[in-house]
Amino acid sequence: MLLHAGDSYSLSDPGVLADAAEAERRAAMTAAEILRSAGLPCPVVSVGSTPTARYARNLDGVTEVRAGVFMFGDLFQAGTTSVAIEDIAISVLATVIGHQRAKGWIIVDAGWMAMSRDRGTARQKIDQGYGLVCDLSSRPYGDVIVADANQEHGIVALRRGSAAALPDLPVGSRIRILPNHACATGAQHDKYHVLDGTGAVRAIWTRINGW
Repeated sequence: MLLHAGDSYSLSDPGVLADAAEAERRAAMTAAEILRSAGLPCPVVSVGSTPTARYARNLDGVTEVRAGVFMFGDLFQAGTTSVAIEDIAISVLATVIGHQRAKGWIIVDAGWMAMSRDRGTARQKIDQGYGLVCDLSSRPYGDVIVADANQEHGIVALRRGSAAALPDLPVGSRIRILPNHACATGAQHDKYHVLDGTGAVRAIWTRINGW
C-alpha cells in the first residue's frame, strides 16, 4: 500500500501539515485494513512527502516513510516551512564570468543545465527565480537570485521590487546557488562533493542516474 500526500506541497502552516500527515497515515492504514480483511496480504504500508515526513507526529502502522528531499532540503521545501533556508544542504558552485551593469546583471556560468528548469517557487509566496545566490559559506546575499537563465549561463540580479544593493562580485568570484528542487538539480550532475564545516571536500558521492 503506497500513498503520497501531494496536496501537502501547497500548504505551509505547521499545524495544517501535521494534520495532513495524520490524514495520510489514516488513509493508508484504512486501505491496508480493507485489503487484509479481504484476505489479501499487505506487508508494506508506505507513506511520504517531504512536508508530511517533516511534520508527522504518529507513524503507528507505517512500515516505510518516503521522505523525498528530506536529506537535502531545497527552496521549494523552505517555502512550505518543511526546512529552513539555512539548513538546505545542497548547492551549485558557480563562477562570475561577466557583468551588464546597466541592467543590474551579474553573469555566471550556471544556467538551467546546472540548476534545472524547475521554477516551482514561482507558485509560492517568495519567487526564488532559478535559485538563491549565496557566498561560499551558503549565506544568502539578501534578495539576490538567479533571475533568468539560458542553457549555460545564469543572470544574477535582485529580486523584483527589492531595494537592496547587488554584492560586489568581480569576474572570477565564486558563489553558491541554492536550488528550487534538489531532485531536479541533482539529476543535472554526476556526483556530489561533500564538504565539511570549513568548506573542504571530504567525500565524493557518485549519483545513480537513469530510470
